[in-house]
Amino acid sequence: MSAGQPRALVLAAGQGRRFGGAKLHALYRGRPLLQHVLDVVALARTGGLIQGGYVVVGPGDDRARTLSHGAGLDTIINEAPEHGLSHSLRLGLAAIEGSNPGDSAAALVFLGDQPLVRLDVIEALVARWTQGGGKIIRPRYQESPEVPGHPALLARTVWHMVDRLQGDSGFALLLDSSSLDTLTVNVPGDNPDIDTRADLLGLEEASR
Repeated sequence: MSAGQPRALVLAAGQGRRFGGAKLHALYRGRPLLQHVLDVVALARTGGLIQGGYVVVGPGDDRARTLSHGAGLDTIINEAPEHGLSHSLRLGLAAIEGSNPGDSAAALVFLGDQPLVRLDVIEALVARWTQGGGKIIRPRYQESPEVPGHPALLARTVWHMVDRLQGDSGFALLLDSSSLDTLTVNVPGDNPDIDTRADLLGLEEASR
């Protein structure tokens, strides 16, 4: 397995306030939201697309830890999830760097509340990366082309820039930087966030 292959980083420490709590363990089609994401990451790992990775979880979330270990991924505890997505991202990238110094050329960042994430999208991003892609590679979903898509592949050369991020701003500051080489890969379908119970209900109804 090439040392240049990405490592997965699943951000799953959010408190889910808009959902009413415990969002990632809410069931979609009979399985927790987080389980859907981890299952796809596990397939990518066994298929040789990624080298394994980490899941950032909240304090005391033993269910998320169990699910993560079942998918063959290590966990990182975010003791301050109230600091938002950016804090989880920093913790995860630091863990990858600390455990594999100089080994991982990129991180493939997933959101734990996107149960429609697909293996073919991961394949497309990794293929673009191996062909000499940019510093940031993201999918552009056909059904929501205006929304920056996930998972997002971040080259090691931009990891230091996450220190600029605050709260749940995600990758907005990175994408807004004209100095970065950002590429998008067009893919079919969609991969929406589940932020509220209404979002989950709508997704369930659409899948029937």
